Amino acid sequence: MKRVVVLTGAGISAESGISTFRDHNGLWKTHRFEDLATPEAWERNPQLVLDFYNMRRKQLFEVEPNQAHRALAGLEKHFQVFIITQNVDDLHERAGSTHVLHLHGELKKARSTGNPELVTEMNHWELKWGDKAADGHQLRPHIVWFGEAVPNMGDAIRLVKKADIFLVVGTSLQVYPAASLLDYALPGIPFYLIDPQAASPKHLLHIKVLRENATSGVPLAASEIIHLYTHS
Repeated sequence: MKRVVVLTGAGISAESGISTFRDHNGLWKTHRFEDLATPEAWERNPQLVLDFYNMRRKQLFEVEPNQAHRALAGLEKHFQVFIITQNVDDLHERAGSTHVLHLHGELKKARSTGNPELVTEMNHWELKWGDKAADGHQLRPHIVWFGEAVPNMGDAIRLVKKADIFLVVGTSLQVYPAASLLDYALPGIPFYLIDPQAASPKHLLHIKVLRENATSGVPLAASEIIHLYTHS
C-alpha cells in the first residue's frame, strides 16, 4: 500500500474558523509574538501567555473539522496516510486521521515547566496559574514557542523520506524548520501543493500546484490520487 505524507499549515484550519497568525487579520496583528509565544514572554508575564492560549483553546472547542480534514482522513481507506501538521489544533484527529504528528505542539495539552516530557491532556479550555503537573511544577501550554527546539522534526524527516506521494496544504512554506521538509522527499514522487497563494518551488519535479482553498483543493487532489495511484 502506497504511503501518502501530508504537511499541513494554518490555511487548512482557517476554513474551520481558526484564526491564523500570518494573514491580514492574524493574531500577530493585535499581539506581539515576543509577548505571547516565547520562553521570555512566559518568564516575564505568564498570565498574559495563559490568557492568550486560553482564548485560542476556547475557540478550538467551538469549531469543527472541514471538508479538507475529512478528505485527508478518507484517504486512509486507500493508502497509508501520515499527516505532519504545523497546527496546534486537533481537527485532523477529530476528522478521523489516525497518524498525526504535531510539529509545534498541541493546544489541548499542557506540560510541566519542570519536565517537558510530562504532558497532560486537557478536556477543558482554561489553564490557570497555579495548575500543577504531577511533579508539582506549574503547567504551561504544550506549544513549541519561538526560540525553542522542534522535538518532532526528526520523526517528520523520517516520514517524508519514505513518502510515495507528498501533499502540502495551506502553508506559506515560510516557517522553518517545517518548510525544509520538502528537501527530504525522494526525487520524482508525485507532489501536490494546495494553497491560494502557492508558488511552485523551482527545484521540485512532478509537482502539481492547485491555487485553491483547502476545502476545495484537497478533495480534488484526493480524488485524483485515488484514481491514479490506488492500483499502481
